[in-house]
Amino acid sequence: MDGFSTLVLAGIFAGGAVITWIAGVYLSRTTDALDFRWKLGEALGGMILLSVSGSLPEVAVTISAAAQHNLPLAAGNLIGGIAMQTMVLVICDMFVKGDKPLSHLVGSLLPVLEASLVTVMISLVFMGTMLSPSVAFHGVSPVSVLIIVTWGLGIALLGKVRNSPAWEITMPGSKSGRPHRRIRHKTIKHPYDKWGTNRIFFLFLGASAVTLAAGVILAVSSAALAERFHINGIIFGATILAAASALPEISSGVAAVRLGDHQLVMSDVFGGNAFQICLLILADLIAGAPALPQSGIENGWLAAVGILLTALYAASVVIRPAKRYLRLGMDSLVAIVAFIAGIAGLTLIAH
Repeated sequence: MDGFSTLVLAGIFAGGAVITWIAGVYLSRTTDALDFRWKLGEALGGMILLSVSGSLPEVAVTISAAAQHNLPLAAGNLIGGIAMQTMVLVICDMFVKGDKPLSHLVGSLLPVLEASLVTVMISLVFMGTMLSPSVAFHGVSPVSVLIIVTWGLGIALLGKVRNSPAWEITMPGSKSGRPHRRIRHKTIKHPYDKWGTNRIFFLFLGASAVTLAAGVILAVSSAALAERFHINGIIFGATILAAASALPEISSGVAAVRLGDHQLVMSDVFGGNAFQICLLILADLIAGAPALPQSGIENGWLAAVGILLTALYAASVVIRPAKRYLRLGMDSLVAIVAFIAGIAGLTLIAH
């Protein structure tokens, strides 16, 4: 894209972001409908379908960046995207109805367990950055494989806890909403309620293809813009590109809080973040080299910011702040300050 002007490049990037938003809405709805129709329930297949469909923009960016051997951009989008996607909870908090913040209404400790899985997987990312590339097998880091195994075990454990919790909790005033989207809402019909399953499936495939194409557009145009403006690729990937990739999560999250499905919002964000880290193995395979050892100190910083924000919201589910300021809970206000400070620190490190 070197032949395009900066204005055209910006337009292409903006167009890719808009397409990602629109296709992401259809992708989210069709995924919910298929999950309900196929009765996947708590099976691992259902978890994988939901995780993969929600992370298609990141899949496309990872494939495109790794194919260009731009591993810092690929890793920056995946690792930095954790912090950015956790900030989706701030936006969702603004749309919560009533005078209580999102974390007060969640009414379940499952998001705390999901946040713990994210923290464990980010810790593995730290370990991977310290390993020499020479330990990779056919370009794949052993830590990338360990991340996949950890995610699978974590999802299986979470499914067991959902089905057979070993504890009971009381959270007065909470309004958790539906624990899963496969449960029919009391007042809202399930997506595409009158459609046939085959028709929904083909719409799902179409939305997936469009989302992947938009992700490639975002990756290629963002790399060109970062070079044009002399912006560190990791910073661009962790901020602007990660924000564009998070548009589907914003759309589905806001829709969920408007329906009163407060637990779903946090579960979706933490679940998506956990799966997103698994995509590092995709970068390894495509580039033929381990991404983590080449990710640099900047991505290590981003990983720490991700842990900080994840721990903040996990703790807030237990503490349950009861007041809102400027339509936000105190946890969201602290998250904004922490995120800004994290990006400022990243800029200092990069320079």
